[in-house]
Amino acid sequence: MAAPKAVSDRISMSPQIEACSAVSAFRVSVNTQEARSKRQQKASPTKARDGIADTHPLGVGKDRTLQAQRLLSHPPQSLHLVAPVWNGGTRGISGLSRVVAPKGNQKKGRSLLQFLADRFYDVEALRDHLLRKRVSKVHQKNRPFNHINQRYGPYVAGAYFILKQGGAVRFQGREWSRPNQRGHFSLDFLKLQAVPVEAVDASGCAINYQGLDSLLALKELQSLWLQRCPHVDDWCLSRLHPLASSLQELSLAGCPRVSERGLACLHHLWNLRRLDISDLPAVSSPGLTRILVEEMLPSCEVLGADWAQDLKLGPEEQPRDTAGPTPA
Repeated sequence: MAAPKAVSDRISMSPQIEACSAVSAFRVSVNTQEARSKRQQKASPTKARDGIADTHPLGVGKDRTLQAQRLLSHPPQSLHLVAPVWNGGTRGISGLSRVVAPKGNQKKGRSLLQFLADRFYDVEALRDHLLRKRVSKVHQKNRPFNHINQRYGPYVAGAYFILKQGGAVRFQGREWSRPNQRGHFSLDFLKLQAVPVEAVDASGCAINYQGLDSLLALKELQSLWLQRCPHVDDWCLSRLHPLASSLQELSLAGCPRVSERGLACLHHLWNLRRLDISDLPAVSSPGLTRILVEEMLPSCEVLGADWAQDLKLGPEEQPRDTAGPTPA
């Protein structure tokens, strides 16, 4: 690493600094002339006695000399002259000579780059921090609304949870309730405490294992769409058995974390009439998986890849697990 520049190179030439620099140069010149005068006095005492009595050797009056010394003894408060110091941290060289503005005028905010440099030492630490923040945000979105459940009942609490997620709900005999583009929705459904929820569209929502608690309380739920939900996995499918007597339609299309193991847990849903398992990147053989699901649920219509397609493809042409989910 290159050595830091000299202090004098870092000082901006403001009027105060120019004055101080001029005074410093003047003081050096005065000391030089005084030393030269002493040598001349030793060489010729007569010339020293006849020397300048009321003026400075440089031709400057005594008043100006006193004024310069007074300025040196009381420098401006906003001028800080310090040596550069290497603190060994991520901030690099700190404490370089500079003109510091009064504290009241200093900017309170700092740049994003300085913020990251102060708190993270490598890319891995930053990545871990962002991952923890993302997981915490998902858990916050899936928290149950216990106060709404206690006051309005499980139907209203489940509907409120889905609408806060950005999904849609339909009460029995009612129209669909959806949030607008800003995420706002009407609270008229708070009056439907005794009306069960029969359909939930949570496509693209951030529902996870914890958030299913709000859905499992909807005992009369008939249709559930979980398309392209990034946090729905095999463990989530294993919790759907409380809806076995009511659930008739289920869509898992585009869920990136659903595999054959999770689909095997759906054998509890004996009343299921329609199941969409298309575009599941974690399923290695969609066609063969569809055959197994159809045997497991004989009265259910299974939507997905054609089973003959997997038989025609060779091993090197089989779909890979690295395929991404369908964009929302």
